[in-house]
Amino acid sequence: MAKLDPAQYVRDVRSEVAKVTWPTRKETLITTGLVLAMSALAAVFFLVVDQLIALAMRGVFGLG
Repeated sequence: MAKLDPAQYVRDVRSEVAKVTWPTRKETLITTGLVLAMSALAAVFFLVVDQLIALAMRGVFGLG
């Protein structure tokens, strides 16, 4: 079984974190804006679909 060495673990973690390419502020803002826009678009889409299904159900069952 491997020996647990906390100091080596910390060195390994620091080494791996140094390899990470972090996004720039501009990239972060752009991707955040795209996520918000796509979420809003999906919400509107599902609202419309839900309303159409509700309308169809009212027509079929005569409720509402």
